[in-house]
Parts: sequence; structure tokens; C-alpha cells
Amino acid sequence: MIVITGAAGFIGSCLASALQQAGYNDLVLVDDFSRADKSPNHQAKQGVQRVERSVFLAWLAQEQRSVQYIFHLGARTDTTEFNRELLNELNFEYSKAVWLACVQYGIPLVYASSAATYGDGTFGFDDDTAQLDRLKPLNPYGDSKHAFDQWALAQEKKPFQWVGLKFFNVYGPNEYHKGRMASVVYHAYHKIRKEGRMQLFRSHHPQFKDGEQLRDFIYVKDVVAVCLWLMEHRTVSGLFNLGTGEARTFLDLTKSVFDAMGISAAIDFIDTPLDIRDKYQYFTEANMQKLRATGYTLPFTSLEAGVEDYVYNYLTSNNYW
Repeated sequence: MIVITGAAGFIGSCLASALQQAGYNDLVLVDDFSRADKSPNHQAKQGVQRVERSVFLAWLAQEQRSVQYIFHLGARTDTTEFNRELLNELNFEYSKAVWLACVQYGIPLVYASSAATYGDGTFGFDDDTAQLDRLKPLNPYGDSKHAFDQWALAQEKKPFQWVGLKFFNVYGPNEYHKGRMASVVYHAYHKIRKEGRMQLFRSHHPQFKDGEQLRDFIYVKDVVAVCLWLMEHRTVSGLFNLGTGEARTFLDLTKSVFDAMGISAAIDFIDTPLDIRDKYQYFTEANMQKLRATGYTLPFTSLEAGVEDYVYNYLTSNNYW
């Protein structure tokens, strides 16, 4: 059995689809399945077992001999969440318990970290663990992910394969439930369809023009391709960036959405909300040399091609993957 925590969420549900398409059908989906807005992400998946997050560790203790691999993608991912106790419980303590179970039962583990651990990028975006303790995340979510990365690296006993993936700006199908935290591609598509225009945040940084804030946008299909590759290459362990290695502007992304919709670009600028303005990242770009050095050679989807696939095959018809 292959276990995916966070399987009702965005990346987890896409990973489940990719695994099934690759012929891995004995899947165990773990999540809090009470949210109706997430149910389309998993309800159509046949032949899977569903386990509630609250009982997963007890379930694992009983079924561990049948579990071959765990993808731990479940987390509280809202970067505007300031309840540190909640984040500590879901993102740190629960992840520790999953890690320790994998050590005890001899199960390989891939877990979700985040580019939010890099903070404002003062110390770069290099996944060299020697630099880890210098990083200063900008929000409690980033703190929780960073704390677990530090804890994992400090452990004397590790799963025989363990991989932490620092996801950069992931976009793609199955993010319909994410609300404010959905990708700019998702919001742009719906805004343009409704109003024929799109709004982007104005720059409040003298080194960046409006709309030229830079992000490393990665299509979710590339993210899950890396996950499958890691499962099939179990000698690879460590903490790795997962982006494309090429930062693009929000203008580039938004114009790609207009192009995919066949509409002339019309873009306005608004002030960045005060509640996130002082914690806003103006530049992110993954250094991908470390993952490439392990032998991962598949190309990453270009921003234009990823947006086109997302718009044509999912957003226009509200399809799920």
C-alpha cells in the first residue's frame, strides 16, 4: 500500500491521480474528509482506502507491514494563519509522529516542506542544509515548516529513505477549495471570465515595478512527477527544493492566462493588503542543482504550457484530475 496524507487537498489528490495512472492502485488516502468542498478531489477515485487523519497513526500501527511508502503532504498551508498552536499541532507534532512511525516500521517517507522557509530570500534559495539555521521565515506557517526541517535533519535515526520537498509556487487542477490561498492562475481565470480584467498587487518595493514581482511557479503535474521518481529511486534522501529554477513575473503569468483564454490583456494594480504587505516575498527562485545532481532529468513545464493545460483542460470545464 502507498499512503498519501493530505489526500483530499490540492497536491495530495493530484498525486493520487498520477499514481493510479501509473498503475499504482493500492492507495490509502488520509485526511480530514469532513469538508464537502474537498470531496470532488477524492470521491471519484475508485479502489482506494480512506483513513481519517485522527486515527491514521493507530491504523498504521496495525497495518504497517502492508505499507510500502508514505507521502506526507497533509498540513495547514494557509500563510495567513497566525494560530501557532494549531500550526504546531498539525505541521510539526503530527509530522514528527509520522516520521517516528516510519523509522520504527522501516517505511520510506517523502514529506512536504515549503519555500516559505526561505523568508524574504536574504540568504538565497539554496537547499544546502549547512545554511538551514540562518533562514528566517516571514510567517508562522513558514516557521512550522522550517522547525520540522531542522528537527528532521537533527535526528540520529531517519527512515531508510527520507525526502523533504520545499515546494515553491504550485498551481494546477484540484485547488478549487483553497479560496484566498489558491494560485494566481486560478484567481486570474475567474476574474477575467467575470470582468474581462485582472488586478495584481502594486509593488511597494523600490527595486520592483508593478507586476514584476517574481516567483518560481511550478505546475502540479511536475511536482507529482518528482514524487513518483523519488519513490522509484529509493537511494535518494535529503532536503530538496522543488520549483522550476526559473523565476517569472506575475505579469508573465497573468498574460499567459489571458492568452490561454483568447482575450486581450487588461491589467490593473491595487495596493497589497496591509495584513500581508510587510511579509510579502518579492522574489523566489529555486536552486535546482541538488535535485538534478541525484539524476532527475525530466524537464519542467514552461509557465505558458502549464497555464494553457490548466485553463483548457480543467478550469474551462471545472474538471478535476
